[in-house]
Amino acid sequence: MAAAGPSVFLLMVNGQVESAQFPEYDDLYCKYCFVYGQDWAPTAGLEEGISQITSKSQDARRALVWNFPIDVTFKSTNPYGWPQIVLSVYGPDVFGNDVVRGYGAVHVPLSPGRHKKTIPMFVPESTSKLQKFTSWFMGRRPEYTDPKVVAQGEGREGKGSPPWKVGLE
Repeated sequence: MAAAGPSVFLLMVNGQVESAQFPEYDDLYCKYCFVYGQDWAPTAGLEEGISQITSKSQDARRALVWNFPIDVTFKSTNPYGWPQIVLSVYGPDVFGNDVVRGYGAVHVPLSPGRHKKTIPMFVPESTSKLQKFTSWFMGRRPEYTDPKVVAQGEGREGKGSPPWKVGLE
């Protein structure tokens, strides 16, 4: 009798990055990517993407609406390293350069069904006054070279700007 291969389970994620509240900014776009453990593998769909640029809505909420679809399937034999979605929001500064306006991450829900998540967003800040002045003078704010660091505890020390919010459904 042949030995059965290792059993796997599938995790299907579909939904959308719905909208965001960034009261001070307009004309923003977002990027998403997934961070997961080494036992996980994507089997279908896109594990990263970039949205269109959106402007604030004309209603009282003044929300930035993307309705940006997400559809990916993962397989694994071990739940360790459960997938997280990492969002990075970008927009123009006063010089017209695209700069980061927020980072955030949330674990994919553990239970099946429809879920609505709100992700608090932050931006890294320079740690010294000289770095703050240099970044202001050069028009380049501090940002992560790899946004996946947001899903990890290491390398995120320091201060961040006030939290903004992005909604996932």
